[in-house]
Parts: sequence; structure tokens; C-alpha cells
Amino acid sequence: MNTALVTSTYSNTLSPLTGSIESYIQTARDIPVLSTEEEKELAIQLRENNDLEAARKLVMSHLRFVIYIARGYNGYGLPLADLIQEGNIGLLKAVKRFDPERGVRLVSFAVHWIRAEIHEFILKNWRIVKVATTKAQRKLFFNLRGSKKRLGWLNQEQVNTVAEDLGVKPETVVEMESRLSGQDVGFDGFNSDDDEDNNFAPAAYLKHENADPASELERTDFGSHNAGRLHTALSELDERSQDILASRWLADKKQTLHELAARYQVSAERIRQLEKNAMKKLKQALID
Repeated sequence: MNTALVTSTYSNTLSPLTGSIESYIQTARDIPVLSTEEEKELAIQLRENNDLEAARKLVMSHLRFVIYIARGYNGYGLPLADLIQEGNIGLLKAVKRFDPERGVRLVSFAVHWIRAEIHEFILKNWRIVKVATTKAQRKLFFNLRGSKKRLGWLNQEQVNTVAEDLGVKPETVVEMESRLSGQDVGFDGFNSDDDEDNNFAPAAYLKHENADPASELERTDFGSHNAGRLHTALSELDERSQDILASRWLADKKQTLHELAARYQVSAERIRQLEKNAMKKLKQALID
């Protein structure tokens, strides 16, 4: 697949960095979620025919899930639009590599790629932002690196000298030296078979446990399906039964059986029977 062309198509239509983030999110939500059959058909067209229109549809239908994942990383102080943009890059990579014959949904396959791009973005940018947050730390950030290149790891006397020269506390020098000496690690951890070595890799702790797009997709599909069946079942009830259910269950001020009995000039027991029969039909519609 020509990733550059798909990226261009995406950027020209729904890039979160080209307009209002609220408008982008709303537009992404309005794009229908593909069914399993539609998704598989588009993925086959892409794989066998390099169909870029199929790729575009696959990407667009999954933008909402990138937003869902990106929101799980808001606590790092980085713009949501940037997080979404990086997640979309991961989505593009996932679409390129997706095999429809594996029997899994694209959203489940894409989670790793989306999170990997967001994690990489956080690691590159969050460390830069957080390494020097105060005026004294920023001064040290640009001056201490030069001193360390000449002196290596600073002893206490050198720490005191740097602190005096820059007008900061020795403790601040030690803290900044520690930050600048920290080693970057790979996203997936060290090249080691020891699981304990990889427990401290970003992949182990950056993941947002509640951000599961696969489960979210299932809930969305199930909810939409049930809502459609419930609406159809309600429309098939007679007008009186619809009014009884609305008055008893949907109204802000719910009416009693006796109030409805007075309106329809029947007994309260008859209203209860009508309500029971209507509820039974709705439950049956959801089960079938």
C-alpha cells in the first residue's frame, strides 16, 4: 500500500491539526463504524488490489478509536491534537499490515500500533518538557551539559562551583545532573529474555488499562443494534401501549396506574396488564 497517498488523503480531510479539535472529534464520531463483513471486504480489496479508496474507508472508520485511546494519555500535558495525530500514524501502519484472514477486527490489531506511536511521541516530548520546568532548571539545562562534557560526573566540589557560577542551589545542580544522565530505553524494553528487565519498559506502564477500543467497539455495536431493535419494537405497539410505557417509564414526571386508568376510563388493573404485555413484547424483540 502506498502509505504516503493514504496519509495525504487523511491529512486533507480529517487532520486534527488543520482546524478545531472539537470539530474534528465530532466529524470522526459521525463516520459510521464498519461491520465485520464490510471491514473484511475492504481489507481484501486493499491487500489484493492496492485499493486506496478501501484504505481510506478503513482509516476513516477507525479515527474515533484513535481519539478514544489518545484521551487516555491526557495526563502527560501534551496537546490532545498532537496525541491524536501520532495515533493516526499508528493506525495507518496498522491498516497497511492488517490481514483480514486472521479472524480479528482491525481495531484489535491496530491498538498496538496506535499506542506505540503515541508512546514514542510522549517519550520524545514529555522528557524534554519535564526535564527543565523552573527558571533555575532551564538555566542548568543549557549550561550543565557543557560542564558535564568537560568534567564527566560531577563531584561535590564541582557541584558547588557550578551552583555558585549559575546562582542556583547545589541540590538543583544534583537533580538536573541526574535528569540529564538518565538513559533512554526502548519502547518494548531491553534485548533480554528476562521478564523482570522489561517490567520497567514504557510498554509496561504507559498503557491505559481502561482504553480498550476492541471492547468499546463491541459495546458500541451492541448498543446501536439493541437501540434499533427497541425503536422498531416500540413503533409496532398500538398508540395506547406506547403512551402507557412513555408515561410510566420515560416521562420526567411518571404517572401512576390510577392516573392512566382515569385517562383511558378503564381499571388500574387493565392498565397494568397493558403495560405488562407491552414490556413483554419489547423484551422479546431484544432477545430474538
